[in-house]
Amino acid sequence: MNVHGAQSLAVLFAGFLLASCATAPERPLEITTLENITRNQIEEANRAVDRGDYQGALGLLDAARQLAISTDKPELLIQEALSRGSALFYLGHIDEADTVWNNALAEAETTGNRILASLCKVYMARSRIFRIPEDRRAEREEEAAEVLVLVHSEMNALKDKRLYTALAWTVIGLAEKECRRYAEAEKALKNSLDIHTRERHLEQAAYDWYLLASVRSVAGQYTEAQAALKEALNYDRRAENSYGLGMDWLAIGDIHTKTGDTILSSAAYRRAALIFRSINLEADALIAEAKLAQNTDITP
Repeated sequence: MNVHGAQSLAVLFAGFLLASCATAPERPLEITTLENITRNQIEEANRAVDRGDYQGALGLLDAARQLAISTDKPELLIQEALSRGSALFYLGHIDEADTVWNNALAEAETTGNRILASLCKVYMARSRIFRIPEDRRAEREEEAAEVLVLVHSEMNALKDKRLYTALAWTVIGLAEKECRRYAEAEKALKNSLDIHTRERHLEQAAYDWYLLASVRSVAGQYTEAQAALKEALNYDRRAENSYGLGMDWLAIGDIHTKTGDTILSSAAYRRAALIFRSINLEADALIAEAKLAQNTDITP
């Protein structure tokens, strides 16, 4: 091959290279592979919490935390910590949950993430309602009133995040219930329900109906409470949320007990026990059976 031919080939290959570079897709400005895996892991852990599997949630979160650390993204670290704190709190490890939540809040404030800082405060406010025993009614009511002020003050920061807003409405509903403002509690919980229904978060929508039933029950509206629990059952069945179903039937039994229908309440308690035992929640099954045993005309 002569020199002229070699030069022509060089130009031809250069043309191919330029063409291939011109038609190749642009390289991404940001790679989010690990971030997406981490978010999915946290979401799975949140579902486990919704289903009462707190130890399982912590196992999922251990893996999520390692991934979050490896990405060094504060938002992921904060969201993992919020979920971890919830699982720890429901397991009764309250001091440890507080430490996790406070660290998450510090991270959010340090990085200037106002939305997640507000979300941290809402998570911590939710836990405050349940720390005071129910027999200390005046203290519990006072605490709930403070929670209402705090959560309302964070609503503006959360307004662009629908699911965060739904959580805030849930906490407001719980606090209003403790303050015995049942109409306000129902309104807040329906705001949460509307968001969860639109976003197709079935477990959370079921929980909203469960809480609405609780509000109606303490207000003496037993027929309306049963209607709410029927909706809770519908959503929990659609979500295949066995833990939620067990809790729904337990609540149905409680309302029938209040109205004096021991036959229906016993049937509900028995069904709750069966569901709990089917998912190896023995402690919950025993609670249902203890309620069943209290109905003197029917024994477990």
